[in-house]
Amino acid sequence: MNQSPAPLKGKVVAVSTSSRKGKKKTNLPRCELLENKGLDGDAHAGDWHRQVSLLATESIAKIREKGLEVAPGDFAENITTTGLKLWELPLGTQIALGKQALLEVTQIGKECHDRCAIYHQVGDCVMPREGIFARVLRGGTIKPGDAISITLPAGE
Repeated sequence: MNQSPAPLKGKVVAVSTSSRKGKKKTNLPRCELLENKGLDGDAHAGDWHRQVSLLATESIAKIREKGLEVAPGDFAENITTTGLKLWELPLGTQIALGKQALLEVTQIGKECHDRCAIYHQVGDCVMPREGIFARVLRGGTIKPGDAISITLPAGE
């Protein structure tokens, strides 16, 4: 089946952090993305390939359709977006957020070792399939409402 390509523009819906891994994150009015580290104050920030996680509201809607009231940050994602099919972006895609921040997609989906509370309630979770991970190429302040633009890797 032919799917349409991912749109190249979107918007930040929420920016969320947590001091502990694997927990729902708290939505913030703004946060600083730190170059080669991640979101300031987040447990996943560090020198590795999964510094920041992103999930689309379009993915969250799939769980809402199953009857569970979930919101941005509930899947432990750092940045919630709208207008983008994040899961269709190839590795190496660059994601510009706000006025200066720049991410590079390093992983699509993840293995879910321990089923989360969302999975136990509705028998499914979209984060392992549709969540993406990135490293911070250039830092900057990001906030809900910021524009997102996508640059696909050469040859895509």
